[in-house]
Amino acid sequence: MNILRDRVKQHFPSVLLTLLSIVQALALELLWSHMQENKYPLEMSLDSLTVWTQIAATFLGLVTIWVVYASNAMRFRWVPKTSDSVYPFFIGLMEFLLVDHLGPGKEGLWLIFMAIIFGAMVWVTHQTFRRARQDGSNDAFFADVSPATMRDHYPHIVCTLGIFVAGVYQHMTADRGIVIFMLLFGTMFLLAWQLYASALFWESSLAEDSE
Repeated sequence: MNILRDRVKQHFPSVLLTLLSIVQALALELLWSHMQENKYPLEMSLDSLTVWTQIAATFLGLVTIWVVYASNAMRFRWVPKTSDSVYPFFIGLMEFLLVDHLGPGKEGLWLIFMAIIFGAMVWVTHQTFRRARQDGSNDAFFADVSPATMRDHYPHIVCTLGIFVAGVYQHMTADRGIVIFMLLFGTMFLLAWQLYASALFWESSLAEDSE
């Protein structure tokens, strides 16, 4: 038995969640400060509706990231690599840039950063599942779950590329009409669906364990 290995597996989830909670708290503080310092969200206009859609999507993104990280840390045990401790800093940096690009005229870059965050979270989740599968303590969960194939990632790849292309389109054309609003609303809907899917996956995992 490798005592150090077991010690790292035991304490890493709490270290990870502590680090992530600090990053998420800072991102939420930035979001709140942005809402207080700017008056355009209170205006009756399409720009105002667009900004509120951005704010709602940003908040959903922050919540989804927390739910994915927290559920995996509580559900699985794995031997972490250095990259597992680096990912939250990268995700946090993208979140800060996301909040910094809220507002009229910045929708394109906001969508680009959202695409990067979405793709990064898919990658982080895939890496977590791959390492968790290699650890025997998670056999009860993975016994009836087949390894993911490239086909399983197609929906996430399409969504990530779709958001990224939409961001590039808006940034190059400076379109601020109904089209960009629909793209932002679609992104918000996608994040809401991802949060709902994560909640269902969490509940099904607990149901299997209880049996």
